[in-house]
Amino acid sequence: MPPNKRIIFVFIAVIIFSLGFISSSLFVQKKVVVPEKNILNLESSNQGQIKSFSTNQNQTSVQNIDQFLVKRVIDGDTIEIENGQKIRYIGIDTPETVHPDKPVQCFGREASLKNKELVEGKSVRLEKDVSETDKYGRLLLYVYLVNEKSEPSIFINDYLVRQGYAHSSSYPPDVKYQERFRQAEAEARQNNRGLWANCTDGTNQQSAVSSQSTSFESGSNGCTIKGNISSSGEKIYHLPGQRYYDKTQIDISRGENWFCSEDEAISAGFRKSKI
Repeated sequence: MPPNKRIIFVFIAVIIFSLGFISSSLFVQKKVVVPEKNILNLESSNQGQIKSFSTNQNQTSVQNIDQFLVKRVIDGDTIEIENGQKIRYIGIDTPETVHPDKPVQCFGREASLKNKELVEGKSVRLEKDVSETDKYGRLLLYVYLVNEKSEPSIFINDYLVRQGYAHSSSYPPDVKYQERFRQAEAEARQNNRGLWANCTDGTNQQSAVSSQSTSFESGSNGCTIKGNISSSGEKIYHLPGQRYYDKTQIDISRGENWFCSEDEAISAGFRKSKI
């Protein structure tokens, strides 16, 4: 082959090879870019799902900063909020008015009316402790009235005890404000507020002031609260008027005792009977 033709042939071959290399590089780049774009889209989609899931969770659970409108008051220590969930106040117990197995108890109506006056139709802030719900499916929470003015919010649980509409009644593990509620009850009792002025010894029985006089059992020390120790060793005290009060027998030799106040029983390691 003549030299001139050989040079031309080599030149053409070089051009063809170069064009082929450039095309191949572009194809490879295109294959790499497309998967990266898909991966980013997938991650973005997953993030959206996670965000949406978290939002749904927040809508069905109660956080300390959430505010809810109280739809109605059920009794002195139970309310229903706007989403239909029922809330039982933690750490306190008001006299019964709607219990299916108990009659309306002393100062129960007054407690319900006060609770209604405080929160029905108003916004409240909710705070949880350890437990989520009780055996009836009610949310267990501390409740604060949201004040539209610059004044401090009212801690409803504390208020009802301090003003004599409820007893302190804390059960582990929900004991964040147990000592505060005990002090509030002591203050109400010392100042003869609410049920302490209208119900015998602050129990759910009517006193001679508002109804006929009722007599209760008492120990040799003249006290009426029964401190019983169960077969499992649990220390429980029973107030006059509670379901198992009359059936409970006190055996001093077993470490059981009679108490003149709930604080005295609690200091001795006893807890209040739930019914």
